[in-house]
Amino acid sequence: MAGGNETPRQKMIGMMYLVLTALLALNVSVTVLDKFIDINNSLEVSLEAAKEQNNNTVKRIENAVEESGNRAADVAILKKAKEIREKTQAMVSELSTYKDKFIEITGGYNEDGEILGKTDYDMVGNYMMPENQNNGEALKQSLNEYSTYLNNTVKDPAVSFQPLALDADENPRFKNDPNQKGKDWATLEFMDTPTPAGLATISDYQNKVMAYEARALDLLARKVGAADLKFDNINLVALPESKIVAAGAKYKAQLIVAASSSAEDPEMTRDGAPIPVTGGKGEIEFTATPGNYDKDGLVRKTYVATAKLKDSVYRDEIEYFVAKPVIQVQSASLSTLYLNCGNKLNVAVPALGTSYSPTFSVTGGSSIAGKDIGLVTIVPNAPKVKLGVSSGGNKIGDVEFDVQRIPKPTVEVYNGSKPINKKQGESISALRILRTAAIAEDNFKRQLPDDAQYKVTQWTIRLARGPRPIGQPIKATSETVNLSQLMGDARPGDRLVVEVVQVLRRNFRGNTEEVNIGEFTEVIPLN
Repeated sequence: MAGGNETPRQKMIGMMYLVLTALLALNVSVTVLDKFIDINNSLEVSLEAAKEQNNNTVKRIENAVEESGNRAADVAILKKAKEIREKTQAMVSELSTYKDKFIEITGGYNEDGEILGKTDYDMVGNYMMPENQNNGEALKQSLNEYSTYLNNTVKDPAVSFQPLALDADENPRFKNDPNQKGKDWATLEFMDTPTPAGLATISDYQNKVMAYEARALDLLARKVGAADLKFDNINLVALPESKIVAAGAKYKAQLIVAASSSAEDPEMTRDGAPIPVTGGKGEIEFTATPGNYDKDGLVRKTYVATAKLKDSVYRDEIEYFVAKPVIQVQSASLSTLYLNCGNKLNVAVPALGTSYSPTFSVTGGSSIAGKDIGLVTIVPNAPKVKLGVSSGGNKIGDVEFDVQRIPKPTVEVYNGSKPINKKQGESISALRILRTAAIAEDNFKRQLPDDAQYKVTQWTIRLARGPRPIGQPIKATSETVNLSQLMGDARPGDRLVVEVVQVLRRNFRGNTEEVNIGEFTEVIPLN
């Protein structure tokens, strides 16, 4: 993700955009899409403010160069600043063409100026992703070339402008996320994206470009003294990565004194405990804890920050919000588990990102941890199961499941490889191999193939004529029986009586158990 010195407003807008993006996975209503339009509008307002701010920075550099007597070194810095301005304007303009295209391909505007295609989830992704029109590749290249350009132009060993458009495997937020592994940048940003979200995404990148430019211009300004501003008012400012943070995730912020002297670092604390200070900025990091969430899934919290500069102490109460994380469970059956079976689940909490380190507790059953993060096998032993999810020692929430009994298998009898003819019977001369099979119910077999393994282990075959049996019955312990000896005594009009005595099921652990299938008898007429 892009770095840079963003304002609290920009960071708050960015977090709102991320939260709304997560809500899209829940098939949310048109109301949320309208919120994306509001977010995009706010991002565009921030963009205009950033443009004005960066223009002012260039003007400050011009004034400082003039006041310094137009020294050659200072003039060269001013030239670089103006080149950066032109390059940034071109980049922002290129991004704007994508927003125009998104609106065009989804139908434009209606008479009231509303976006006609705001509920379209396909066109933006098709336009951007590589497996379709692949227009995102050109934008990715432009964004990353812009970062490279700033590095080559500013050439400050203490500052590096990281690529703006990263694939999932390169992005620190997603490289360890199995759900995002292997995704390219365009797919990561635009897959299944409705039009308003696509617009907000592009506007977000425009703001990131402006933040990069602001950082580059500030570095140049410092070299000619343009950043040495005088202040007559000192405020304590917290610059959090986000005011909304999921329970169990890290809260990170920078605590600074505005207009602090670069010659002396202030002493800073959070709730009375000292925090490290570098370059006038205090580094705050702690794990957010849950609380009594409101109807929107948020809980307001605060901490007290102080800064001591020379003989003055500045104090402020900093507000932040903890968001209730959304637990996502992926399995063959999301709402129902099977009794005494190995129900495999993939439990994710997207809001925690790479800090997600889950542990699970089970009421009404037991659990077996999987090899990968979030994978767990639940073995129910009660009619309902409650799965508790924690991360890093903090409780995230519970997910409840109904439990149903394993459906009984059906038993089929075959003449060799073909089902027996129950209506017309079987020919004595053609019936030599009889086979039985216990077949799992389709839905159960599809969901839990490792638990749906059945075998007939005891069954009896008798030859009957009229009301009495003929000869000795065959008692079989395998699923296939040779009838040659029994059929030697058979006559047309006789019948075979098949009775299944025992069926076993092998479960996911490799253990077997007897299945109660009730009485099963099959009568096969002979002709």
